[in-house]
This record gives sequence, C-alpha cells and structure tokens, in this order.
Amino acid sequence: MGEDGPVEFVGVDLAWGERGRTGLAVLDVSGALVDTASVRTDDEIDAWIARWDPAAIGVDAPLLVLNETGMRSGEAEVTSAFGRYGAGCHATNRGRPWFDPPRGESLVRRHGWPTDPRRAEGIVCVEVYPHAALVGLFALPYRLAYKRGRGRRVEDRRAEFLRLLGLLESVRRLRLVASPAWSRLRRAVEEAHRQVDLDRVEDELDAVVCADLAWRWRNDRGTLRVYGDPSAGYLLAPTPPVHDARRQ
Repeated sequence: MGEDGPVEFVGVDLAWGERGRTGLAVLDVSGALVDTASVRTDDEIDAWIARWDPAAIGVDAPLLVLNETGMRSGEAEVTSAFGRYGAGCHATNRGRPWFDPPRGESLVRRHGWPTDPRRAEGIVCVEVYPHAALVGLFALPYRLAYKRGRGRRVEDRRAEFLRLLGLLESVRRLRLVASPAWSRLRRAVEEAHRQVDLDRVEDELDAVVCADLAWRWRNDRGTLRVYGDPSAGYLLAPTPPVHDARRQ
C-alpha cells in the first residue's frame, strides 16, 4: 500500500470459466496504463492482482446475481438506455449453471472486496460494461463490432479494433502511446491476419476499458452512474446517451 492508501486501478475482463481467457489491466494513480495480461485460471488471476495495490477494481462480469430468472434490474436499465446503440445486456440469472454462482462473485469473495458502488473510501470492486461505456463516453452511433461474430471478416474486425485503439489513445491521461504493453497490443492488432490473432488481444483491451472505468469512478464520478440496485446486482455505465443512434 502506498503512503496515502491504495494507488492503482485494476480492470478485469472476466471469462465465465477457466477455459476462456481473462484480460487484466492496471492503471497508476494518475490514470496512466501500467501493464496488461491475459490469463485463464483463478490462481493466475489472483497472482497477477497480488502484484498491485488497487483502490478500485472494475470487472466486466456479474458480481451479484440473486434472481432465478430474467434480467437483473441493472441490465434492464442499461438495455433501455443503450439498446438502440447495440449495447444492451444479456440476461443474467441463477437459472443458468455458469451463473450459480457467478465467477465474478467468487472472485470478490476470495479477495474480500466490498462491492457497494456508493462506498466513498477504501477499496471497492464495481461491475462495469465496456460496450455501453464506449458508446456513452465517445458518443458512438453504434457499438464497435470488434468481437467475433457470424460472417464478420478478419479485415472488418481489425478495422473496428483500430477504431477502438484510436478512441482510447485520445484519452491523454491513459498515456497509451508511451506504454510498452499498449505497443504490444497495437502491433498485434495491426499484424493480425486470423480471427485468433484478434481474439488473443480482445480481452486485454476490454480490461483497459474496465480499469479506466474503475479510475473514473474514484476520480471523475460524474461521467458514470449506477444502473440497478447495489444490493441486488448493478452495473456502472455513462449517463443515458441522447445522441442519434445509427447502425453502420
């Protein structure tokens, strides 16, 4: 821990299980990128996080799921605000085996992290949603289509990844162009010729967004709001957008 308390901000793009890749990223106290990683197992996640002293952790995965069916209230609210931009949520409930319990809930319990977003001091772990965040923070007319999808060519995905890189590089506080980790990710995108080449960096890039949202929640809270009930499952995302939606 730093002399004045925790000093770093961690982002976790958490896979549903240990077979998938989990992206990790960390920002320093000023909000600049320090490092990223891609791992699989809970032990690998815990070992990487143990290297840092986080003030806040942003996780793209359900942290609290109480409902047996349907959507959580936060998911419904985000879908209402961002659905026309293609950034609505999938339903999370205990009726799905992989959410009983959710891996994010297990992560929080292992580390003993408080998850109430209203917590003003001390460490906090918050649930975030990168797709909605990118739409809201950058006034995108539609979500970026960089994820693998039916009929989506490598060339099209790479172009969307490059858009994502450019948007994040426009946030000067992140100081991405000076980061060796970022240079590695950018080079991987630019040189990608197969779907798997892009898959390998997708989670780390999403984790950078998660870490940025954790930093914003501690230092620039007005850019985000809580959707849903903190005691029953919530998400952090920007305020509801009012710009025109247009699928490109």
